[in-house]
Amino acid sequence: MSTKKAEIFGQTLVALVTPMTAEGEVDWPSTERLMDYCVSNGADGLVLTGTTGETSTLTDAEKIKLVEVGKDVAAGRAKIITGGGSNETAHAMQLYKLSEKAGADGIMIVTPYYNKPTQAGVLTHFRLIADATDLPVILYDIPGRTGIAISYDTFHRAAKHPNIVAVKDAKGDLAQASRIMTETDLIYFSGDDSNVLPHLAIGATGCISVTANIAPAAYRAMMDATNNNDFNRALEVHNSLEPLQRAAMTHVPGTVAAKYILHGLGVIDSPRVRLPLVGPEDAEAARIESDIDTVKPIGGLTFANFRPDRNAAAGGALPKVAGTTR
Repeated sequence: MSTKKAEIFGQTLVALVTPMTAEGEVDWPSTERLMDYCVSNGADGLVLTGTTGETSTLTDAEKIKLVEVGKDVAAGRAKIITGGGSNETAHAMQLYKLSEKAGADGIMIVTPYYNKPTQAGVLTHFRLIADATDLPVILYDIPGRTGIAISYDTFHRAAKHPNIVAVKDAKGDLAQASRIMTETDLIYFSGDDSNVLPHLAIGATGCISVTANIAPAAYRAMMDATNNNDFNRALEVHNSLEPLQRAAMTHVPGTVAAKYILHGLGVIDSPRVRLPLVGPEDAEAARIESDIDTVKPIGGLTFANFRPDRNAAAGGALPKVAGTTR
């Protein structure tokens, strides 16, 4: 992994949750506290308003304010990348222009969801948005949520755009990932927590991780070990994170579990999510807690005072102002 590539966004990026009050409004003090927790524990960047940040139910005004708050909290210590976008190209262009004015250091464009365009439409979407700002662009490949994958040919063609510099891979096709890393200059980020070490092993630059909300120091340690060619240490960290990743990523949506765990640790004041997301039901919460019980020591993190609150997490909130399409 070249130093030049690492300098653009860093290596340890957190797909940040957006803390909410019990009423479903953005909890700005908790947001600032979480941002500082992640950056102070080794995160190189914060990816805001992505899938994990509940982009689908945030208003544009909230998304822009998150960038502004992120810039203030990071204070030059970490990059602020705005994610999400829109499945409407015109809206995405507008939103990213506003994000650039607010101080974002980069943008992450998700493949258009629900519309299911052809690859020609996907490529046009990416290119027009990349043209709309001067910011470096990460393409987000997550077919499990969007319904379509970014094809090998589309990656190759998109990589020729001067602003398109990186990929967040939540597809899990290691063979294609290796080929794209070999044949293009795209910076590669693992977007699947369980695949971070496998991606690093074949040349990825870093990760954009949900579980890193909870254990940023451990992901920093994994990156440092990889940079030092210490595979045994990287594997040790990977193995220590496995039960936590399972707790955060397999029983309910990652946003829901991450907030449940962060609240139990006292990092945020409420585990509330916005509808249609809801907090874990008792059986789901029990499985999350059972996985947490198996977590062995992780660098920079202890569950000795973990106090999950199923009642606080129950249900979902309807905010006063609905997310808008424009």
